Amino acid sequence: MALARSVAAKAFNKSAESFGSQMGLLSRCPSKCIRAFSALMSPPSKAVVYEREGPPDAVTKVIDLPPVEVKQNDVCVKMLAAPINPSDINRIQAIGGYEGVGEVYSVGSEVAGLLPGDWVIPSPPSSGTWQTYVVKDQSVWHKINKVSPMEYAATITVNPLTALRMLEDFTTLNSGDSIVQNGATSIVGQCIIQIAKFRGIHSINIIRDRPGSDEAKEKLKNIGADEVFTESQLEVKNVKGLLANLPEPALGFNCVGGNSASLVLKFLRQGGTMVTYGGMSKKPVTISTSSFIFKDLSLKGFWLQKWLSSDKATECRNMIDYLLCLVREGKLKYEMELVPFDNFQIALDKALGSQGSQPKQVLKF
Repeated sequence: MALARSVAAKAFNKSAESFGSQMGLLSRCPSKCIRAFSALMSPPSKAVVYEREGPPDAVTKVIDLPPVEVKQNDVCVKMLAAPINPSDINRIQAIGGYEGVGEVYSVGSEVAGLLPGDWVIPSPPSSGTWQTYVVKDQSVWHKINKVSPMEYAATITVNPLTALRMLEDFTTLNSGDSIVQNGATSIVGQCIIQIAKFRGIHSINIIRDRPGSDEAKEKLKNIGADEVFTESQLEVKNVKGLLANLPEPALGFNCVGGNSASLVLKFLRQGGTMVTYGGMSKKPVTISTSSFIFKDLSLKGFWLQKWLSSDKATECRNMIDYLLCLVREGKLKYEMELVPFDNFQIALDKALGSQGSQPKQVLKF
């Protein structure tokens, strides 16, 4: 009996020593040891994915995704809203979406400067925003002012930023100068009008001939457009005779191509520049030899993604803060429609234009 008690006592002492040793280890590195046993995970997520190449309405579907690990430098963001942009429709990737706004849900152990509850946007833009939870490195996320309207925060990075960059990158514009553009009812076009107006720059705007064009003209003038013409109104020999007291524009913007681009060129002054950033008509830009020789016109192109890829992260974030400030001050606005994420296919149908002209579709999670 005594021998049994002695053996039990030795076993207990050995076990106690081992436990004490483990506790000492835990006390020296608690976070690492706890993480080894219990990794931080995101919640399960729903996402819009492309199954294969083809028409977006035929190849996209909403699926359930399992939780993923939130590593030490990662931030898990619960998405609040993300738009459906034309570029999203043309871009094939595993999970759709290129911009949006979300709320920090959890952070990795080494993350600094971001806390749960903060509002963030991927900046520069990052693919995969059409899902309920996104886990990416902290360097992807830019913290914004939560006073910003959610739908504007979700859409500020692509179209408004394109408008701002094109106004600043090609020609020095001063108060009193003019610009001309087609595609004026697009969000980029509306942003160009308003930013130009805020800076004292006049805008001449060209829209397509279609039902509701008078209403479209009125809307554009209400946000600051100086002149709005349909394409058919410009079928005259001297379009500049329509400008009244406005100066000839030094800078033009084209997102349509074809005849509409030619109309932009007709307005430009000697030495003017036309910037092309889209081609909605799928028709080429053509220009006469005389326009090059006698008017010395310049043709340029702009692609936001290329600009962002050239180490512009800090500058991009400063401009986003500036644009959101304009929004909060009521100086920048455009029409959008918030659509529940569960109604993604309805929103996509509208974004594809099958129901006629529609506001920008923004998914709300």
